[in-house]
Amino acid sequence: MLTILGFTMIATFLVLIMMKKMSPIAALVLVPALFCVLVGKGAHLGDYVIEGVGNLAPTAAMLMFAIVYFGVMIDVGLFDPIVRGILRFCKADPMRIVVGTALLAAIVSLDGDGSTTFMITVSAMYPLYKRLGMSLVVMTGVAATANGVMNTLPWGGPTARAATALKLDAGDIFVPMIPALAVGLLFVFILSYVLGMRERKRLGYLSLKEALEPESETVLVKAGGSGAKDASGTASGSASGSGSDASGSGSDASGSGSGAAAGPGDTEEFQGLDPNRETLRPKLYWFNAGLTIALLTAMIMELLPIPVLFILGAALALTVNYPKMSDQRARIGAHAENVLNVAGMVFAAAVFTGVLTGTGMVKHMADWLVGAIPEGMGPHMAIVTGLLSLPLTYFMSNDGFYFGVLPVLAEAGAAHGVSPVEIARASLVGQALHMSSPLVPAVYVLVGMAKVEFGDHTRFTVKWAALTSLVVLAASVVFGIV
Repeated sequence: MLTILGFTMIATFLVLIMMKKMSPIAALVLVPALFCVLVGKGAHLGDYVIEGVGNLAPTAAMLMFAIVYFGVMIDVGLFDPIVRGILRFCKADPMRIVVGTALLAAIVSLDGDGSTTFMITVSAMYPLYKRLGMSLVVMTGVAATANGVMNTLPWGGPTARAATALKLDAGDIFVPMIPALAVGLLFVFILSYVLGMRERKRLGYLSLKEALEPESETVLVKAGGSGAKDASGTASGSASGSGSDASGSGSDASGSGSGAAAGPGDTEEFQGLDPNRETLRPKLYWFNAGLTIALLTAMIMELLPIPVLFILGAALALTVNYPKMSDQRARIGAHAENVLNVAGMVFAAAVFTGVLTGTGMVKHMADWLVGAIPEGMGPHMAIVTGLLSLPLTYFMSNDGFYFGVLPVLAEAGAAHGVSPVEIARASLVGQALHMSSPLVPAVYVLVGMAKVEFGDHTRFTVKWAALTSLVVLAASVVFGIV
């Protein structure tokens, strides 16, 4: 009964947010509360929620202060050179822009933190997507999928969890997986190229000179396709890419109001961020760069807990860059909306995970899935684990999967001669899909900063992320890794 109720609860949640019948925060709170009562554990709802909040409180703190920190770094101009470099590469070509998004997300993912990756990627690319009227769900989908593949780095989390759960060396798990993960990353770039070509077909290819024209004075005429853009930068005519799901419905994908247009006299580069904004601190550039490098290094070396590092970093960045109290309050206020949205989503997700775990639904769902594996599939438990990692890591946290389900799968595999290290490697293939799970706090940073509805992101991204995971699994089998 708990198994059925667990799957029904998850399905109800996904349907409600994808059909936009409820906001994600409301659905994350009200749906599990209702099912907690249906299970007959309504009296324990408070305990489940408090436990869930307690488990996710450090994550919420980390996200809150990370948003403030990187928001300040964006304000002071730390990432302006990166933005300019990417824009020079991308020019005004939608295909290059989408590929550049995947490339930037993959590079920044080397720090092992999804929230950081999404904040930097969206900060760099959002003005360009808005200026050209590109679909914002393409940006979030590509960024999340690229980060998901890179999330398998030993310091990213899943590999360390798998090694801990099965008492293995993280290097023995990760290093042999590198060829398969490289194939997965290559597939993400190919996918980005395809999606970019669809966007180019939908919008046309603007010359750099056209993109530099002030939005209020020019009509941007597409070099390919029909239709044009009016003076506000909003696409006229049909804005949907046939079969691409890239129309950006509900994601504010119009090109108006981006603030990314260059000045009339700027004929050399397309600025994604206002080069004359008052918050810039050019004299402190190397201090801010050094502080950020030190922060990321300390995070990778685990010198202090990540929430503590970002709390200290945000306080130091605000104090040095904006000594006046009024300026500090202004910067905090400027990023308050993002902080509130993300923190609220995390604590709402704590209700969902608290009920799912506390009532025992997660355990019963996992046991049912393991028990449903046919006896004849025993010798192929590594492949089975890889396939199961897609839905299981999407519908539950990495902790729940790696510490609760993986040992059971490894035990079943050992009974048929499949080594635990193969099971551990196979368990990583679902991470491309996992990064778009509603239970991953970082995804709310991504959709929040990109101003994309979570349901739109889910509807667009899940199929591509699942396909990427299957590509990684297929490559693992071909290379004899699993």
